[in-house]
Order: sequence, then C-alpha cells, then structure tokens
Amino acid sequence: MKNIILDCDPGHDDMVAIILALSSPEINLLGITTVAGNQTVDKTFNNALKILTLLGVKGIPVTRGSEKPILRDLKTAPEFHGISGLDGAELPEPKTMGIQTNSIDFIVDTLQKSKDKIYIVATGPLTNIAISILKAPEIKNRIERIVLMGGAIHDSNITPSAEFNIYVDPEAAKVVFDSGIPITMVGLDVTNRCVFTFEEIKTLKNSKKSLSRIIGHLLWYFAQSNLKYYGIEGAPLHDPLTVAYTINKDILKVKEYHVDIETRGEYTTGATVVDIYGISGKNPNAEVAVDADVGMYKSMIFEAIKFFEKSI
Repeated sequence: MKNIILDCDPGHDDMVAIILALSSPEINLLGITTVAGNQTVDKTFNNALKILTLLGVKGIPVTRGSEKPILRDLKTAPEFHGISGLDGAELPEPKTMGIQTNSIDFIVDTLQKSKDKIYIVATGPLTNIAISILKAPEIKNRIERIVLMGGAIHDSNITPSAEFNIYVDPEAAKVVFDSGIPITMVGLDVTNRCVFTFEEIKTLKNSKKSLSRIIGHLLWYFAQSNLKYYGIEGAPLHDPLTVAYTINKDILKVKEYHVDIETRGEYTTGATVVDIYGISGKNPNAEVAVDADVGMYKSMIFEAIKFFEKSI
C-alpha cells in the first residue's frame, strides 16, 4: 500500500482523482491538501469537503492551502469549472469538516513524522509543494515521488506554449523540478487522449444510481466547456491519471528527460521545456509520460465509481 498526500484544486477532474484514490486498496490517503487554481482556495477547499460528503467518507484530513502563487496574481479557470469550481450538479453541503492546520504545515508535519516515505500526488498548481520544500528542505528525503499533472512535451491549453497548472505558478514548478525529488510528469500529451466521450458520460447521467448521475452531470458540464473552447469531443480527465499511475505503473509509458520551467518568457512563461534530444547535456530530472493505456484507465474510473455506489 502506498501512502499519499493528494494536493489538488477541485475541479471536475480532481473530483474523479479523489474518487479513484479513495476506492483503491493500493492507496492509503493520508490527507487532501487544497490550493488555489481552478478556483480560489476557499472554493477548492469547500469542494473537497463536498466530494467527501457526497461519497460518505469521513476521517480524511482536508486542509486549506495557498491562496495565490508564490510571486504572481492568481489566474483561475471558471470558463471550464464554473463559478463554484464544480458547476454542473448540486452537491451536498459539507458534513465533514477540514482541519485548522494549513496545507503547507500539514505536508511538512506529515512527512517529518512518517516512518515511511510518502508519495505526493499533485493535480493543481505546485504552490503548496514548493513552499513546503522551501520551508523544510529536509522533507525532500521523505518523499518517495511526486506524481504531478502538469506541463507537456508538445501540447498546451492556457497559452500557445503552456499548460494551466504550470502557468499559474511557474516559479513553484521550477522549485519542484529543480528539487532533486523523483518526479513523474503526467502532461497534456497523454491526458488529452484520456477523453470520456459524450456517450460514456451520458451512460453515467442516465444511471439509476444517484452517484453516477451526479458525476455524469458534472462531467457533462466539463465536457461542454472543453468542446466549446478546444473542440474536444468529451471530458479529458487529466488529473486522475496521476492517481491511476500511482496505483498501477502499467497505465503509462514514461521516458526519462530533463525538464526546465520557463519563468520569464514573453510568449513562453509556464512552458515545460522537455529536452527530448539531450541537447542541453543535463541529466534527466523527471519521468515524462508519453503514452497511456486509455482502456485500462477508463475501466479503473468506472470501477471506482461502482465501488462507492455499493458503499453509500
């Protein structure tokens, strides 16, 4: 069993990442730390609590983290995730409450006190992770691996050269990629292939099970946004692919590359500069996902939803 901290900004696809993590016998979820990204941190924190209430899960620590990037103003994504960050269906008001400890202190304390190394799975901007590393550099030796959704070799979605999570806080991403911690970068090159089609989402919407219907309506909203802005025929479930890989490495094909983060480019701020030809002469600092078993991935998600349908 792998101990993980899930650092996220729920978010429709973060929601599915939480469901996948909580359903797996391979995962011991130590806590959910939230960060500003898809929406403000008050909203992402509240959404995490709502998701746990929807699933009937208690006892998972949930913390509120960074309100803004390290050096920049916050950019959110209401055009994709709505005003609440989880538009598309009515979610129950939280019955489980978060803890007072902020996300950075929670990450540092949990790593320092753990007898075993911990995976950090990050599905939002990397602000919490970077500040934790800067605050307590000794925790780097306590992290088994950071599996993050962000960046790309070729693809982009917020500017012509950058993916949203890295773009929002490129300085934080640079701290993480330069940290020496083992990293797996799960970027848009693979996550944009992991699309739940409108037909697959309609199956959830039309289910007799209330959880599937709620998830279906949420993903339908997300899919419509992706169709409007990118012409994608469905909902690309970016974030859960990090959790899926943590559960089963067979789901991704990865290659070792050196990745630099652009923080000062006029047109390229937030770009993940992946040295696929070894031109820089720098040693690899990350596993970079280059292919995914989409069928296996979708099966894992449907099974995770069924798991909670049986338990609530």
